[in-house]
Amino acid sequence: MYVDESVLDDPARLAVADPGELLRELATGGRQIRETWRLAEEAGAARLGADGRPRAVLVVGTGAAAGAADVLVAAAGSVSPVPVIGHHDHGLPGWVGVADVVLAVSGSGRSPLTLNAVEDADRRGCRILAVGPADTPLHYLADRARAPFVKIDGTRPERASLWALATPLLAVGAALGVCRDAAAGIEAAAARLEEIAGRSRPSSESFVNPAKLLALELAGTLPIIWGTSQATSAAASRAATQLAVTAKYPVLHGGLPHPGIYQIAAFDGVFGARAAAADAGNDELDEFFRDRVDNEMTTRLRLILLRDPGHEHPDVTRRAEAVVRVAAERGVGVTELSATGSHPVERMASLVGLLDYASVYLAMLIGIDPSLEPAIHDLDRVR
Repeated sequence: MYVDESVLDDPARLAVADPGELLRELATGGRQIRETWRLAEEAGAARLGADGRPRAVLVVGTGAAAGAADVLVAAAGSVSPVPVIGHHDHGLPGWVGVADVVLAVSGSGRSPLTLNAVEDADRRGCRILAVGPADTPLHYLADRARAPFVKIDGTRPERASLWALATPLLAVGAALGVCRDAAAGIEAAAARLEEIAGRSRPSSESFVNPAKLLALELAGTLPIIWGTSQATSAAASRAATQLAVTAKYPVLHGGLPHPGIYQIAAFDGVFGARAAAADAGNDELDEFFRDRVDNEMTTRLRLILLRDPGHEHPDVTRRAEAVVRVAAERGVGVTELSATGSHPVERMASLVGLLDYASVYLAMLIGIDPSLEPAIHDLDRVR
């Protein structure tokens, strides 16, 4: 695979390589949090807490909305007094009823899955909050159900709208008592995203730009991304989505202990230990007889390990350290990235911000327009 490293430090070529200005849109993450928290308050998100603690909180949505659900689930964590569940399929589970809260999220406001969920939740008497662009079918259904509706900017690409979609959910989580210190956590996350945007800006040269450096490490590899906590596993899921949609790059993702303890078997396969053995064998060949095609760069696995210092289970910490040793023995490269911050939303943001930028820079490196989604649009036409 051809990788043009020079594009990353050429301002003119960077601008051409990002015609949809996705980097600029990603840089609004901190502003999205602050603006949407205010909009959620104005929309009456706190009303959902007036009837007391629900039996469960269900977050419905696909695509970027699924990532927003992950943010709320990570923020609630294991200390939440009620289950907080992401739901990304048609129809509500049979157990959902009047004692539950349904949070419906759609970056377009037109997702059939989300629309059906709101109609069903209204029939069952659930408490509802909806998030999406104004003047859309989702907005209409929320009004009909007399549910709070948080209006987001519908002109921004959905994959650059994670924080606009997630912040209203955190506001509801605070009102329901399922998220601790939500207001402080999202402000810390906003500040963290702004700091990452500054360090990862296009004008920052590759040798000091963490997102560009990460993109260079990913180029030409098959990434496996694992988290070591609920927050970092959510970041791993987000990274896999962004790399697929933005750079058209396949990724295996998960967490430790599950499913990482099974995915690690890939280290012994053709992109892991067997590739390392083949490379070692090629080094012994005489240069004159070596097949130049065989001498091209071999595609290899690369593990991106998202650590969460101070917030990992001791068993997970031991397994993470063992994974690094096992990878080294098989010639699998490892990049360890550590979450920073005290609140789970801030820690998740510290990784998501970096990985979002890296996905755009990787697209540029391999000559992919990060703003286009042709396969997704072709699939949407089937509906």
